[in-house]
Amino acid sequence: MLQAIGEHGARLGSSARREFLKKSIMVAGGAVVGSGLGREALASAESLPPNVPPWTRSVGPGVVSTPYGVPSRFEANTIRRNVPWLTASPISSVSFAPLAELKGIITPSGLCFERHHAGITAIDPDLHRLIIHGLVERPLILTMDDLMRFPSESRIHFLECAANGGMEWRGAQMEALQFTHGMLSCCEWTGVSLATLLAEVGVKPEGKWVLAEGADGSSMTRSIPLEKALDDTLIVYAQNGERLRPEQGYPLRLLNPGWEGNSSIKWLRRLEIGDQPWYTREETSKYTDLMADGRAREFTWVQECNSVITFPCPEKPLREKGFYELEGLAWSGRGKIRQVDVSFDGGVNWQPARIKGLVLDKALTRFSLPWRWQGEPALLQSRAIDDTGYVQPTLGQLRAVRGI
Repeated sequence: MLQAIGEHGARLGSSARREFLKKSIMVAGGAVVGSGLGREALASAESLPPNVPPWTRSVGPGVVSTPYGVPSRFEANTIRRNVPWLTASPISSVSFAPLAELKGIITPSGLCFERHHAGITAIDPDLHRLIIHGLVERPLILTMDDLMRFPSESRIHFLECAANGGMEWRGAQMEALQFTHGMLSCCEWTGVSLATLLAEVGVKPEGKWVLAEGADGSSMTRSIPLEKALDDTLIVYAQNGERLRPEQGYPLRLLNPGWEGNSSIKWLRRLEIGDQPWYTREETSKYTDLMADGRAREFTWVQECNSVITFPCPEKPLREKGFYELEGLAWSGRGKIRQVDVSFDGGVNWQPARIKGLVLDKALTRFSLPWRWQGEPALLQSRAIDDTGYVQPTLGQLRAVRGI
């Protein structure tokens, strides 16, 4: 990930499109910024140390004043956002997670990015069924209660849209980290191993593929190799300790850890076992990589090793000289992050960053590096390496082998 920092901490370069997006974020956060300035202007001596502020001399609302907890009103700018001109309708579109505002590796359920093909489907869990059929010995129709009786697993994994970062493929387009890399989230997922369910139905020897189908209006479908299904695929009903959010596939979804997000079918209603891929719309005319010669790469599932600097970033530029902790996220669909390097001169020189906190398989990993900025121009860049030895390539290297 490249980011240019100018004399006053602003990103170098601009365009009408990027200026529009920058202003949209400023407008969206205007209420918070304005109220913050107002609070600052109204602050009296009695509110500042060593005096006791008014809120310490009063009582607040009681328990269950908000039965389901919500963020502080002072965090009203930490929200998902969309790009109105990106798609013809919000029904088939995407919203972006505010990566610059997040800490740790877990994305709050209400801030996870969204990608829908026919809007958010409302399903009564009592009426929902999961059908498993095809090349199996014992076809099943399972209720949600049936699924809850199977042994459960909880794992932390990232989920990333295949298009994440794609708008920058031909060069800088967006003036916000949220829009360049915000189709990325990481959660604790709870559900039943698909391998457990397949053992229950008994896959026939000729069964090699699984077709997953959603119950939304688009009937989203993807072909999944049986090897992946038996490895680490989850049938998920809970996220971050609670039942799935509607926009995340309530009441049931598929999760293919480390693979492009569209393969993790939401509102899952059907699994069919077959002897070959189905070559559905979403794996032929969509979600394939077009090469320069007009051909497309088939089945590019794995979200390969990647990283991004989350501070400083366009939403949080450096305002003055001094000491800062540069921060970022790294992830790999192949396994764990082994190392992250950071460059301040566009990749000429590198130094290792510090890995922070948990390092998990196919999950976000935090990194940081102390930095004393003296006001000089800097071109920041991060480079992650996973435990398979795969080194995050530059954009130029990727384009050379992945096409247009």
